[in-house]
Amino acid sequence: MEFGLHESFPIYSGGLGILAGDFIKSARDLKRPVVAVGLRWDRGYCVQRIRENGEPFEEFPGYDHSFLRDTRVRVRVRVRGKEVPCIVWVTERFGHVPLHLIEPLRAEDRWITHRLYESGSDVRIAQEMLLGIGGLRALNWLGIPIATYHFNEGHAVFAGAEMIAERMEAGMTFEDAWADARKRIVFTTHTPVRAGNEEHSLRDLQRMGAILQLSVSEMRALGGDPFSMTAAGLRLARAANAVSELHGQTARAMWQHVEGAAPIRAITNGVHAPTWQSEGIRAARGGAAALWTAHAAHREELAQAVERETGVALDRDGLWIGFARRAAPYKRGDLILRDPVRLAKLLRESRVQFVMSGKSHPDDPQGKSILARLAQASHAYAGRIVFLENYDMALGRLLTRGCDVWLNNPIRPLEACGTSGMKAALNGVMNLSIPDGWWAEACQHGVNGWAIGDGGPADDTRDLDSLFGAIEHDVLPAWADRERWTRLMCASRTLAEERFTSDRMVNEYFEKLYAEAPAAKS
Repeated sequence: MEFGLHESFPIYSGGLGILAGDFIKSARDLKRPVVAVGLRWDRGYCVQRIRENGEPFEEFPGYDHSFLRDTRVRVRVRVRGKEVPCIVWVTERFGHVPLHLIEPLRAEDRWITHRLYESGSDVRIAQEMLLGIGGLRALNWLGIPIATYHFNEGHAVFAGAEMIAERMEAGMTFEDAWADARKRIVFTTHTPVRAGNEEHSLRDLQRMGAILQLSVSEMRALGGDPFSMTAAGLRLARAANAVSELHGQTARAMWQHVEGAAPIRAITNGVHAPTWQSEGIRAARGGAAALWTAHAAHREELAQAVERETGVALDRDGLWIGFARRAAPYKRGDLILRDPVRLAKLLRESRVQFVMSGKSHPDDPQGKSILARLAQASHAYAGRIVFLENYDMALGRLLTRGCDVWLNNPIRPLEACGTSGMKAALNGVMNLSIPDGWWAEACQHGVNGWAIGDGGPADDTRDLDSLFGAIEHDVLPAWADRERWTRLMCASRTLAEERFTSDRMVNEYFEKLYAEAPAAKS
């Protein structure tokens, strides 16, 4: 549904899309035989600003997509009983394998792709029909020989229904068609958060035309009623994966009730080093001093950007702790604000500054409330907490290079991976995080960063106490010793380069998930 390739091409909302973008960039770098399929969003995701009172609001500007090339292929998808002809674009502009984007040909049908993740069941189902059904038909018409169809999240599973319908039309029974299609499908589940695992009523799917020539009972066999896109993905796939070792454990427990589900293994995410690691950091191979010099240049870039945007002058000798996330309640972006007495003491007795950002879904009041609290805190703790609006890829690069510490405090085990921390680590920035997602695998406390708490069940009060304790007793003493700090930076960068790049991730997908593919059909 989304690909994060560059901030100038806003067809992404957050980590899921940026991961997809990093995947197809590494596939290109490694010369792997991959093509990608998505949707061409008219307005893409929002630009999110903050009013004077701290309230977020959205703008949906257009963007340049003139570089997309028309493949001359046209596909049709019947939505609510009406044929929707679609154009198939393709691009490789940002250094990735061919990305094919489906878009309704007629203006009257573009309500479907007007905005990414637009609310409303009919709109969402129609979007997923164009992605899955239209995407599969596009690949067929393009004549690309496909060995494995990788459904990245549940949004694409109607492609599985289309594959089954094709086989049934050729004379197979439903059971045989399902088994044959399953040989060619793999599936990735990305989140244990309920809102990220969509469900639709079968009545709505039938009314919209998403069940194609399948019967209601056949669709129920795939995804239940309500129809779970994740359960269907697991039943349609020969193999499935979660996106970190801990997430693998969580996903297996979460979906153990799904009969006939593909086994869920773990392939930990990674990030595209050429996109996220600066050239200066990459070139700083002359030891800790060279790494610090490169980092100091990024600190200055961040300081100048903060002053331009907010008027706040960051303390050049202070410790800068960064936090920037999609504003979802489980990420607890406002956790540090929940003990104002201890926060005030920390800010009074140290030279710590927080540089924070985030973006919520336009229709998520809880996410907007979190952003409002962060924006209000930037006034309440003026000069010590900074809030930068409209979190996007450009701001992500600036923050994961220029901050000294990268903070992450989700409710464990709901952070499936948390790739922003990998981007920070690639630039020698230390992670200070709940041991969730990738950090449960990566953290060597006091060597390449620090853990918040002991990995026990989430508890706001205990986690907040551990967070302040880690800053006061671990982070600040290390910061006071420049030699020790630069050793930590080197360890952080080395671990990320060795274990958490998307090159490693893509290779693991080929070795562990794609390897059992039957021969491609041309």
